[in-house]
Amino acid sequence: MPGEPPRLEPSTPDRLLTVREVAVRLGTWETSGERYPRRLIEERRITFVKVGRLVRIPESAVNELITANTVLPLAVHRPSRRSAA
Repeated sequence: MPGEPPRLEPSTPDRLLTVREVAVRLGTWETSGERYPRRLIEERRITFVKVGRLVRIPESAVNELITANTVLPLAVHRPSRRSAA
């Protein structure tokens, strides 16, 4: 109907984090403050939302970044011990 705002599909809400919250979550707050998350934003390596002049990062984007950069351990091969004869 004309004059009605478009209806958005219901979706699961994704919490929007501040740059500082992202830095704390990534463990970079103590060493480099907001620099690392801001660099990710500047290089467009993480999804972000601009609300006016504020920058917010969806929690799912932080989780994806962590998952994408997680290095799994290799299977450890332990040689069998041989007794000296």
